[in-house]
Amino acid sequence: MLAGKHILLIIGGGIAAFKSLDLIRRLRERGAEVTPVITKAGQEFVTPLSASGLAANKVYTDLFDLTDEAEMGHIELSRAADLVVAAPATADLLGKMAGGLANDLASTLLMATDKRVLVAPAMNVRMWEHPACQRNVETLKGDGVLFVGPNEGAMACGEFGPGRMSEPLEIVAAVEAALMDGPLKGKHILVTSGPTHEPIDPVRYIANRSSGAQGTALGRALAALGADVTFVTGPADVPPPEGVNVVKVQSAKEMLKAVKAALPADAAVFAAAVADWRVASASRSKIKKDAKGSLPVLKFAENADILATVAQMKKGRPSLVVGFAAETDEVMVNATSKRERKKCDWIVANDVSPETGIMGGSENAVTLITEEGADVWPRMGKDDVARQLAARIADALKGNE
Repeated sequence: MLAGKHILLIIGGGIAAFKSLDLIRRLRERGAEVTPVITKAGQEFVTPLSASGLAANKVYTDLFDLTDEAEMGHIELSRAADLVVAAPATADLLGKMAGGLANDLASTLLMATDKRVLVAPAMNVRMWEHPACQRNVETLKGDGVLFVGPNEGAMACGEFGPGRMSEPLEIVAAVEAALMDGPLKGKHILVTSGPTHEPIDPVRYIANRSSGAQGTALGRALAALGADVTFVTGPADVPPPEGVNVVKVQSAKEMLKAVKAALPADAAVFAAAVADWRVASASRSKIKKDAKGSLPVLKFAENADILATVAQMKKGRPSLVVGFAAETDEVMVNATSKRERKKCDWIVANDVSPETGIMGGSENAVTLITEEGADVWPRMGKDDVARQLAARIADALKGNE
């Protein structure tokens, strides 16, 4: 998919640099030529020899290499590539880029290039959230620099939050989208994600354990393939993906309204864990205990079925409608029945029994059920599930043209 493309890969000085070696391998698997540039700090984490061996190419480290600079090597390097990628892009490197500094080979290349630049930030969560870093990010985005990540998760320093470098395959997808516009360019895809909160009174609600991680990963993967994504999300634990149109809702009723407003779409993927029921008459005031200890009685009403509503539309139905089935018992039987009953094209089924650790976890194990049958996928990270599903969606929409 990247055959004949030349990637100039700048490896910054962060612990995430070890992922860059795998990134080199992944890029070359897809036919790309990779020329690594390692900063002085980056060499504390990976060696030029290891990068050179994986890239089968010379590694550049020094701005003042007499042999290279006799031929203005930093200019040639910066313009011979089809795309410049910085991974990891540290806070220091982002700051240099935003400020127009050029005091080493990496920053000079980034200043001298006339090609698009893609960065994969990696740093401590406090550094990423610092106002100075966020100002630099906004400046770079305004300059047209492309971003992939950072992701949220545990860090080498022991803290948790946004700042982890994207995984190599995520960066590869972003590279493909940057160079080829992606197979989903021109396609509008609707994605729902997260739980819904159904109010009992102003301070209490009914919800479920969905974190929104799988839906967020899917929105990110579809956008990386060039799709115009409308991302309708309930109050999820994880932040929504960047580069998509985010619509935040609370209840199932609000989500249905947002979904209808987002149509038409080429495809719709319903990854949200929508509450099946709501309290029929939510109290406008906080429900208080009484002196007798009487228990409140809640009467429930059924929420509208968003997946079935869209899948059974007579006019304006997306050409591909995908639902999710989170089950704890008889997963295949229940998921297959759900696809047939709701008349959607695909169902992504998974077992969310407590012992699996999938609900709210970082991994998923799904079975894709279509008209042709069931395709069982191995357990993998939710980002990997998202990329695989996004690729299948791209193939399906291409086949519908």
